[in-house]
Amino acid sequence: MDARLSDIVAVMVSVSVDGPYSYRVPYGMAVTRGSIVAVPLVGRATLGVVWGEPKDNYAHNRLKDIEHIYDVPPLSEELLRTVDWVSRYTLAPPGLVLRSVLRSSEALLPERQVVAFRRTGLVPDRLTPARARVLETVADGLAWAKTAIVGASGVSPAVVEGLEKAGALQRLEVPAPPIALPPDPDAAPPALSREQQVALTQIRGLDVQKFGVALLDGVTGGGKTEVFFEAVADTLRAGRQALVLLPEIALTHTFLERFTRRFGTRPAEWHSDMTPAQRARTWRGINAGTVRAVVGARSALFLPFHELGLIVLDEEHDGAYKQSDGVNYHARDMAVVRARFAEARVILSSATPSVESRNNANLGRYRHVLLTSRFAEAGLPDITALDMREEPPEKGQWIAPRLAREVFATLDRGEQALLFLNRRGYAPLTLCRACGHQYQCPDCDAWLVEHRFRGVLMCHHCGHEQKRPRVCSACGVEDSLIPIGPGIERIAEEAAARFPDARTVILSSDMGSNAQLRDRFAEIERGEYDLVIGTQLVAKGHHFEKLTLVGVLDADLGLAHGDPRAAEKTFQILTQVTGRAGRASRIGKAFLQTWHPTHPVMQAMVSQDREAFYAHELEARAQGGLPPFGRLAALIVSGNEHEEAMGFARALLSAAPMAEGLRLFGPADAPVAMVRGRHRVRLLVQSPRDFDLSGYVRFWLTAGPRARGSLRIQVDIDPMSFY
Repeated sequence: MDARLSDIVAVMVSVSVDGPYSYRVPYGMAVTRGSIVAVPLVGRATLGVVWGEPKDNYAHNRLKDIEHIYDVPPLSEELLRTVDWVSRYTLAPPGLVLRSVLRSSEALLPERQVVAFRRTGLVPDRLTPARARVLETVADGLAWAKTAIVGASGVSPAVVEGLEKAGALQRLEVPAPPIALPPDPDAAPPALSREQQVALTQIRGLDVQKFGVALLDGVTGGGKTEVFFEAVADTLRAGRQALVLLPEIALTHTFLERFTRRFGTRPAEWHSDMTPAQRARTWRGINAGTVRAVVGARSALFLPFHELGLIVLDEEHDGAYKQSDGVNYHARDMAVVRARFAEARVILSSATPSVESRNNANLGRYRHVLLTSRFAEAGLPDITALDMREEPPEKGQWIAPRLAREVFATLDRGEQALLFLNRRGYAPLTLCRACGHQYQCPDCDAWLVEHRFRGVLMCHHCGHEQKRPRVCSACGVEDSLIPIGPGIERIAEEAAARFPDARTVILSSDMGSNAQLRDRFAEIERGEYDLVIGTQLVAKGHHFEKLTLVGVLDADLGLAHGDPRAAEKTFQILTQVTGRAGRASRIGKAFLQTWHPTHPVMQAMVSQDREAFYAHELEARAQGGLPPFGRLAALIVSGNEHEEAMGFARALLSAAPMAEGLRLFGPADAPVAMVRGRHRVRLLVQSPRDFDLSGYVRFWLTAGPRARGSLRIQVDIDPMSFY
């Protein structure tokens, strides 16, 4: 840092602030840009990062001192630039973005020593069978952690402590083992098909030391994972770190096993299932450079890499990559930004790329890498649309007769079948047959969904639950409540009656913990179930060799909403779920129950003409000026009172600056007009592609009225959800 200003620095604190604050550097403390420090803020010590020189001059006597500098490597320049960029683009305060980097002070503290025990050679006077097992376990003379001894010998911790008191074991403090060992890029290279080798050669055409983006666009079961694993190996050989992002934690277990087989060791993990201590150790290892490969959720994008060389987004189209709380960012777009600053490569992998990524590939901004056939002998499934106008289910049922016959035939052959419905619970609506009363969430503008297995009515927006009543709360009639429409539990009920001999499993995000779900997936892979009934949880990332039939119920479900991305989302999820069928050598079939068989999405599915769908969708987007040919920004005004929120939204609209090519829509009540007791009003801004939409919205909010009292404004640049 400049010596002239080395005694005063700008520090960005990890709270929701719009810029850095100035602090004095105490005598004897040396800081640089990126140093992680603790500073006093509103009476307490707060984590922060030295951002550089202050923009303003302050008198020394008005400034506070930095309290502490942590003994860890400073954050990289590319990460600091990423934080600034994300803040400017999303309109989130930079301090709030920085909070995604500084997870906790625990990660900044020195690694704690691990208590271990080693055999001394003494034999205790009282040698019980349990004590003997412990001494046999540690007979190698090495230091063993207590938990390892307990696990290996099957004794209680008290036995170990007793041997220590008897002098047979010596207590030691040793460094903790690394959170993850360096992966070996040459551990188990796969035998790639000719098409996979061509794809890898195309990716290797991007310099491993420079920025570049490849769209790995391959059919389901085409072997995309094996291809980008080799790109990970190339990155490791080049001495750089690799990050692989997954959209769902439930995918992690299977993916980690595949990674371990390829590289000889597990990668470091980063997701919400980890304990705070595990996250702290991983963060510390990444910052120190000892962790070379990470597999994680979208938040892993803000980890403190210093030698980041590759970012892979598996299932890059997935909506889970969009963060909607706090900082509204899309991990796909921000990964490209961070890679550009880090001079790293990006691989976007999907069987159904987002329309934006596909357009960038068409324009040559991304290298388009194709995998057009499945690996080995597997072929793509045959897809049939069942016209529900011609072949409806019998009264009181939801599975069409032809699909039911196909399920029977599949089970008779000893193969697995999947019934897919993207709707949790038993029924989306519950009403009283006596008076027509419909049960609604008290805090949201949404119907309560019956979850019969748990005996509750539940709101899927705020989580409100209440016991399913026996008596109608409106008219008092007993046993008058009836479910309207199917949810996955209702399909399971019908399947149990129709296929009584089938071993059935239900897979949904509310059917247990992530660990329990991973166990279910493993059991399906082993063939312990015949019939799988699932939501979108089963639509991607899973390989079931015996699964040959997929039946999609309510295939039109995603098309019923006023969402400009409805066709894209429906095509993606239908392609992903039907792609679970026939991934081994067995022939696969898929049936789509639809009321609109002539819809372009259904036509593209049946003909398996992906190019026709993308061409149609891109043309429709271009005509409407929608992304990727235009840009959108959503402003959601919320408040305790509807009239107050609507009035403020109108005042905000009237303050909007005029700009050429700009279109403003609203204000209008959001499709879900109240969530958690707060009324929601939406404004939508549409602009040309090359327009600085973030800058426009920032200027607009600065010039417009201030939100006071209960009013809040949420800005979503490039919205993915329109609820």
